[in-house]
Amino acid sequence: MRILGLSIIAGLLMVTSSIANDEMDVASARGIVEQQITAFLSDDIDTAYSFAAPAIKRLYPEPQRFLEMVKRNYQPVYRPGNYAFGRALSDTDGDTIALELLITGPKGKDWRAIYVLNRQDNGKFQISGVQLTKLKSPAI
Repeated sequence: MRILGLSIIAGLLMVTSSIANDEMDVASARGIVEQQITAFLSDDIDTAYSFAAPAIKRLYPEPQRFLEMVKRNYQPVYRPGNYAFGRALSDTDGDTIALELLITGPKGKDWRAIYVLNRQDNGKFQISGVQLTKLKSPAI
């Protein structure tokens, strides 16, 4: 009976630890997205570029080309008004996180951005993609 009790406690600790790790990873991912947005707003191109995953950097090997792409295709992310995080999901191994960001962009239009961040070999998350969708009703 005592062994069963210890096994249950150990199982609960592992689940609690896993949830805590997921929460820490989500908080870290949100921080990365916020830092990139802050860098865009400050025109700090090098810092904004530093949060891009290696696959993005292979497509846009220079920070200036990356910035041109963001300005052209992701204007609400480049110059957001108000924004707020929505849902967050992670895969079972915790190496991929998807974050919903609701944005009021230029001209007061509302958008949903889904950021995908992947854990790199160094253990840190980087942004590997953003899907942007215009909303029909106010998001924030």
